[in-house]
Amino acid sequence: RVDVRAWELAELARVDERLRALAPAVPGAVIRVDGEINRPPLEPASSRELYAAARKAAAHLGLPDPGEVAVGGASDANFTGALGIPTLDGLGPLGDGAHAEHEWVDLDSLAGRARLVAALIDTLTRP
Repeated sequence: RVDVRAWELAELARVDERLRALAPAVPGAVIRVDGEINRPPLEPASSRELYAAARKAAAHLGLPDPGEVAVGGASDANFTGALGIPTLDGLGPLGDGAHAEHEWVDLDSLAGRARLVAALIDTLTRP
């Protein structure tokens, strides 16, 4: 089993191609590669305008800049981003240790983050 993560879809395709081109080093051995790319990366370029709108909304509300970070993780946002749908991930409360025993959430950040999401939705749905 191979779990490959990359910053760009082109890199995943390159790795997939190289894996499928592997030749056995032992006579009589066979290399079989099944499966396909199943988790495209969330490329930042796909959501630049949406991110700019979130930053503007945060500034308008007097909230801290939401910040931009690229991580090697995977979420449903990867799928929508790969479809060309501008997508932001990580607009929930601040914290650390996602999915680990030491995970925590800054409860004081809940109200501000909710205000940010509401303002972003309002901005995007106004005629």
